[in-house]
Amino acid sequence: MKKIPWWDPRVESLEAEMVQKVLQSQYLNDGNLTEDFERAIAKVVGAKHGIATTSGTTALFMALKARGVGAGDEVICPDITFIATANAVTLTGAIPILVDVEPTTLNMSPTAMKEAITSKTKAIMPVHVSGRGANMPEILKIAKAEKIAVIEDAAEALGAKGNGKFLGTWGDAGCFSFSPNKTVTTGQGGMVVTNDEVLAQRLRALKDQGRPKRGTGGDDAHPTIGFNFKLTNLQSAVGLGQLTYLEKRLKRLVRHYEIYSKELATTKGLVVLPFDVKAGEVPQWVDVLADNRDELDQFLRNQNMDCRRFWHPIHTQQPYKESDKRFAHSTKLSPKALWLPSAYTLTDEDIHAVCKQIQKFYASASTKKSSARVGRASA
Repeated sequence: MKKIPWWDPRVESLEAEMVQKVLQSQYLNDGNLTEDFERAIAKVVGAKHGIATTSGTTALFMALKARGVGAGDEVICPDITFIATANAVTLTGAIPILVDVEPTTLNMSPTAMKEAITSKTKAIMPVHVSGRGANMPEILKIAKAEKIAVIEDAAEALGAKGNGKFLGTWGDAGCFSFSPNKTVTTGQGGMVVTNDEVLAQRLRALKDQGRPKRGTGGDDAHPTIGFNFKLTNLQSAVGLGQLTYLEKRLKRLVRHYEIYSKELATTKGLVVLPFDVKAGEVPQWVDVLADNRDELDQFLRNQNMDCRRFWHPIHTQQPYKESDKRFAHSTKLSPKALWLPSAYTLTDEDIHAVCKQIQKFYASASTKKSSARVGRASA
């Protein structure tokens, strides 16, 4: 059977040509090509500044650090997200405060967020899970009233909008990831975008040993503490090449969702989580809440169709272990959540094939339940 992957990263000939030019230049470090990539990403999302870094995790760390987050502070994060969100907070010395999610979106609950605010809360970090926008108007309203910074984890939301505005540009800063399972990849890499000139300058110093602009490595002034989170010209060459396919890939991802949501709308036992694609949301991956999720996952794998099971709630992970008491929705829904095959390389026919197998699985499950009920009634 044809392999239908969950994700299928592609690097084309254009990227190879651009990397070759960097090699020929003999300048492989963070340089002019990285600056071009920063400007290109900022332009995509309509931000004034882009600061490239080594990963989405370091992007989050830098954005928090640039807003003064440090030891003794608290940062509010959703319980359903990749653990990097919480780890970035820990890297600053602050404490991640986990809150429950909305059951219809799996994004941070503004109500739970508001209840978690204390005198130690320095920042709020909403995550746009799967490219589905968190409730930014409500989150910002609460944060503004409390004078708390908002740093968006937009790792899965490049090119997506919420309420008519690009995700990642609502708060003080937004952070993107270019890991291999993203629409644009540089292998590893990240970007912070912001409209704040002062914040941008601090971010540039943070990524380059405290230097506000590129130096010589010799008699440079280092007015502040910084680190080495530079993205190389080699990686940026790949990223710039990848950007030429962005619009095509985004359209393909939207098309996947349109087919899944239509074909599976009446499938009992499974709910396709919603995306407002007409308003600009783009599903990085199509996610569902599925009864008998693990069995469905294995069934599809047996048909050579790969899925990916959702993250465990962060409060269940050993470094951040807590009781389930405050996390009713994440505790209940995470074991049901599944990402369906969503690679931008897939065709309409591929998605239809997956839908057919999902319908077959639940039809079979329904038949087994009916047979079991008849058997018990006859006994």
